[in-house]
Amino acid sequence: MFPTGFSSPNPPAAAQEVRPATDGNTSSNSSCKKRKLNNSSNSNSEREEFDSISSCASSPSKNTSSSSSSVISTSSCSSSGVASSNHHLQKKLRFEDSVDFIGLDVKMAEESSSSSSPAASSQQQHQQQLKNKSLLISSVAVGHHANGLTKAASSTVSSFANSKPGSAKKLVIKNFKDKPKLPENYTDETWQKLKEAVEAIQNSTSIKYNLEELYQAVENLCSYKISANLYKQLRQICEDHIKAQIHQFREYPFFFCCWQVKTVLFLKKIDKCWQDHCRQMIMIRSIFLFLDRTYVLQNSMLPSIWDMGLELFRTHIISDQKVQNKTIDGILLLIERERNGEAIDRSLLRSLLSMLSDLQIYQDSFEHRFLEETNRLYAAEGQRLMQEREVPEYLHHVNKRLEEEADRIITYLDQSTQKPLIATVEKQLLGEHLTAILQKGLNHLLDENRIQDLSLLYQLFSRVRGGVQVLLQHWIEYIKAFGSTIVINPEKDKTMVQELLDFKDKVDHIIDVCFLKNEKFVNAMKEAFETFINKRPNKPAELIAKYVDSKLRAGNKEATDEELEKMLDKIMIIFRFIYGKDVFEAFYKKDLAKRLLVGKSASVDAEKSMLSKLKHECGAAFTSKLEGMFKDMELSKDIMIQFKQYMQNQNVPGNIELTVNILTMGYWPTYVPMEVHLPPEMVKLQEIFKTFYLGKHSGRKLQWQSTLGHCVLKAEFKEGKKELQVSLFQTLVLLMFNEGEEFSLEEIKQATGIEDGELRRTLQSLACGKARVLTKSPKGKDVEDGDKFTCNDDFRHKLFRIKINQIQMKETVEEQASTTERVFQDRQYQIDAAIVRIMKMRKTLSHNLLVSEVYNQLKFPVKPADLKKRIESLIDRDYMERDKENPNQYNYIA
Repeated sequence: MFPTGFSSPNPPAAAQEVRPATDGNTSSNSSCKKRKLNNSSNSNSEREEFDSISSCASSPSKNTSSSSSSVISTSSCSSSGVASSNHHLQKKLRFEDSVDFIGLDVKMAEESSSSSSPAASSQQQHQQQLKNKSLLISSVAVGHHANGLTKAASSTVSSFANSKPGSAKKLVIKNFKDKPKLPENYTDETWQKLKEAVEAIQNSTSIKYNLEELYQAVENLCSYKISANLYKQLRQICEDHIKAQIHQFREYPFFFCCWQVKTVLFLKKIDKCWQDHCRQMIMIRSIFLFLDRTYVLQNSMLPSIWDMGLELFRTHIISDQKVQNKTIDGILLLIERERNGEAIDRSLLRSLLSMLSDLQIYQDSFEHRFLEETNRLYAAEGQRLMQEREVPEYLHHVNKRLEEEADRIITYLDQSTQKPLIATVEKQLLGEHLTAILQKGLNHLLDENRIQDLSLLYQLFSRVRGGVQVLLQHWIEYIKAFGSTIVINPEKDKTMVQELLDFKDKVDHIIDVCFLKNEKFVNAMKEAFETFINKRPNKPAELIAKYVDSKLRAGNKEATDEELEKMLDKIMIIFRFIYGKDVFEAFYKKDLAKRLLVGKSASVDAEKSMLSKLKHECGAAFTSKLEGMFKDMELSKDIMIQFKQYMQNQNVPGNIELTVNILTMGYWPTYVPMEVHLPPEMVKLQEIFKTFYLGKHSGRKLQWQSTLGHCVLKAEFKEGKKELQVSLFQTLVLLMFNEGEEFSLEEIKQATGIEDGELRRTLQSLACGKARVLTKSPKGKDVEDGDKFTCNDDFRHKLFRIKINQIQMKETVEEQASTTERVFQDRQYQIDAAIVRIMKMRKTLSHNLLVSEVYNQLKFPVKPADLKKRIESLIDRDYMERDKENPNQYNYIA
C-alpha cells in the first residue's frame, strides 16, 4: 500500500505517526489507538497530558468503514472559543481503497467541578450548555491529495484547562456523512497513465510515472467501482501485445541444410518471448495488485492477472499449430541428440518444458509424443544390442540408460513423466528380452560367479513385472542341472560331498549378496537341491556318511574345532535334502563303530555334537542306537578296571595285557563271526575273561569278534626295537615268524585259519605297504598263489611305534552291498509295520488309498512295485485279505 496524508495549513510541532488502515471493503472495523492532546497556554504554559485514550470508530455506511490514527494538537489563548484564530487542529489520515474521509467528533467528559485557567468565565458558560461540564471545540482541517482529491473534515475537541488528575474521559469517533466525489476526467486521465506504463513495460522502456503513484491510482479507481472496466481494458492491451508477437514465429524460416541449427535458434526465440512475457506480467501485476486482490478475487469466474497472461500466451502463441509443432519437434530433436551422446543446452529445455507445464499443455502436446518417440527408439536399440553384445555389457547399458532417463526427469522433464517414461524404457530394454537374456547369459554368470553382474541382473529384473519370477524359474533349472552333474556321475563319487558343499556355499552367497536374501530364491534352492540329490538313490547318503567319518577320524588336522563344527553344520544342511536317511544311519553307524573300537575318533566332543545334530534333525529314535554305542564304550571302561583287579587277585602268569569292549548286539552293526586259530596264550585269557564276566552277568552270551581286534607287538630288528600297531589278523601272521624264517601263502592260511581274501589283504599290508616288515618273493603289489614271505630283518623306520595300515578297516564292495541289503531289509519291516498300522485303524481300505497313506508315513522312497510285494506278503501271512466282491479293496484280519 502507498499511504497518502492530509496536512493542515498550519502544521504544529507535535510528532505525528501514520498507522496502516484496514481494507475499505470490510463492513466494520475497530482499532485501539493512543492519542495525546497537548493544551498550551501563552500566559502560564500549563500542560496536561492525557494518555491511553481508547477510541472505537464505526460507520453505518454500506460502502466504507475505517479507522485512522491521528495525533491531535490544540493550542488555546487566555480566552478560549470555538472560532479562535490561534486554535489549530491537525490530522494525519491514510487514503486507501474505498475509504471515506473521516470526521472526528470528540466528546470528552470530565468529572471535575472546577478549573484554574484564567479563562474560567468562558468555560463556565460552556459548562452550563453541556452536562457534566463538557466543552465542544470545532475546528476544520483541509487536506490536499496528490491526485487532486480534496476533502474537508470537521472535528470537535473538548478541552478543560484545569482538570483533576485521575478523572474519566470518553472519546467518540464518527464517520463522514458525505462521500467524496471524483473530479472530472479523473478516470480517463488515470487510465491513460496506466496504459502508458503497461506499454512501457511491454516495450522494455522506462516508465514516466512513479510506481507508488500508479499503484495508488489503481486503488483509487477500484474504490469507485471502476474495477470491471479496468480489468477489461488491461486484458485488451495485454492481448493486443501478445497477438503482435505471433507473426515472428509463424514466418520463421527453415532450411533443410541447416534445419537443426535453425531449430535451436527458433527454440531460443520462443524461450526469450516466454521469459519476456513472464517478466512483463510480473511487473504489470505488481501495479494492478490491488485490482487482483479485490475485484478479481471476489469474482471466481475471472482468472487472476497472472493466469490471464498465461491464458493469452497459450491461446495466441503456443496453441498456434505451426508454432506448437515446431516447438515440440525442436524439443524432441534436442532430447534425441542428447540420447545419442551429444551435448545440448539443458537449461533451454528446462525452460521450454516448464513453459509447457505452466501453460497446462505439457501432457497433451508434448508428453504423448515424447513417450512414443522413446518407445520407438528403445525398441530398436534393444533388438540391436541383444544381438551385438554379451549379457553383462547389455545389462550395464540398460542400467546406464535408466540412470540417464532418471537424470532427465530431475533436470528438465516434469515429474508426471517419470512413471510412464521409466516404464517404457524397462519394457523395451528388459521386458521384451527377459527370457533371451537369461538363456544367453545366466549360466555363464553363475558358473563364473560374477557377483556384481548377478546383482545388477536381479536389480534390473526386479523393476519389470514378472521379471523376478522368470529369473526364479531359470535359477531352479540351473541348480538342478549343475547339481545333477555332481551326483549322477560315478566318477565324481570321491569328491561328490565336497563339491556339493562348495556348490551350496556358492548359491547361498549369491542369494545373500545378489538376490538380497529373497525368500522365494531360498525356498527354490532347497527344492532344487532336494530334487537332484535324490536322482541317485542311496549313494549320496552313503558318501555323506563316509565324508563325516573322514572328518571325525583321529589324525584329521585339516581344521580346528570351530571349523569342524561349521563343517558339520554344512553337512547337516545337505543331509536334510536326502530321502534315504536310513542309509546314512547304517553307514554312519558302521563307521562310528570302527572309530570307537579302534580309538580313531578325533574328538569325543565332535562325535557327541554330530550326534545331537542328528537327534535334533531326525528325532530320538533315529539316534537311540548310536547313543547306545557310546554307553557301551563307557561301560566297557568300567568293566576293564574291575577285570584288571580280578587279574591281579588271580596271579595269572604271562606278559599279555587284554582289553575287551563289551558290545550290545542290537546297538552295533552286524558283524559276520570268523573263526581263526589264536595262540594258546590268547585263548587262555579269553577264557579267564569269560569266566569273570559271566560270573557278574549270568545268562548272557559272549561272541568274540576277531575281525575287530587289534594288538601292539614288540619286535626287534637289526636297527633296534620297535612297536608295531596292527590288527588281530596281522598279529597272527607276524607271530608265525617267531617259529620259522619263511612261509608260503598256503602255509600261513592253514596255520592262522584266516579267510583267503582277508589273508591276502593282510599280507599285502605287511609286505607291499609303506611299512614292509615282511618281504615277498617274487616282488609285486598283489599277493598271488605260491608267493613266499620272510621277515625283513633290515626293516627301518624313523618312528618307534609304527602303525601299519589296517586293510580290513577299508570297506570292501561286499561290505557295501551287505550294508545296503540290511537297509533294504529294515525298510521292508518298516513298510510292513506301516501297512498293518493303517489297516488296523481303517479295517477296510482301497488299494490307492492304502498306498497313499503308506507314502505319507514312510520317510524313505519306495517303488510302487516293492510296496505291492509287501502287501502280497502280508496277505500271505494272513494280516489282511482281499475283498471277495472287490479285489481292489483290502480287509484287515484281526
